[in-house]
Amino acid sequence: MTMVAILSGAGVSTDSGIPDYRGPEGLWRQDPEAERLVTYGPYMADPEVRRRSWRMRLDGPALSAEPNAAHHAVAAYERTSGHALRVITQNVDGLHQAAGVPERKVLELHGSARSVVCTGCHARSSMAEALDRVRAGEPDPACRACGGILKAATVMFGQRLDPVVLGDAMSIAKAAEVFVAVGSSLQVQPAASLAGIAAEHGARLIIVNAEPTPYDPLADEVVREPIGTALPALLDRLR
Repeated sequence: MTMVAILSGAGVSTDSGIPDYRGPEGLWRQDPEAERLVTYGPYMADPEVRRRSWRMRLDGPALSAEPNAAHHAVAAYERTSGHALRVITQNVDGLHQAAGVPERKVLELHGSARSVVCTGCHARSSMAEALDRVRAGEPDPACRACGGILKAATVMFGQRLDPVVLGDAMSIAKAAEVFVAVGSSLQVQPAASLAGIAAEHGARLIIVNAEPTPYDPLADEVVREPIGTALPALLDRLR
């Protein structure tokens, strides 16, 4: 049984209406100040940054987004290919799981935007519940258990990845016989290094991305076509 790993980045979810960050139409290029809203230091230090961050989540598309053709293609591949599949995602939208990929086969490197966590006592609750509180008039809802600062259960800029999750991702990259990096700029470390680790351990490396990446020279195949059509076609070939 062939071990296939897919590293999915923001480009996988753009067809679901969720903007990427660093592409030509990326969020940071359109609104450079938006990066502060998901950067740990300013978020923790400035109540106004937190209030703007909650409004951004309230108005954003992430929780209402639906899986697109790329997500459905990955789920169909998992069901029908007969290969061992693992999805390592840089995305926090939960759309791979919504498309039908089993939870146990999805490793969320940067956490999940569908939950919130207290930065004090680490209690978790749902993002939907927190946003209901914002709608009801709490611009910066505090933890109901300890009064601490709440944030999305995601890895913000300025935070380290969970070492256990990163270790699991590295183990998958080392074991993969085929490693597909799709919709990722492969610029954010240490996630980007997974492509190099896979190639160093003998995997066939395939990169699907609109823009060049630093790991293109290591790839066995580079695909520049739109992800919504390119990924389903690629996964059909890999069957």
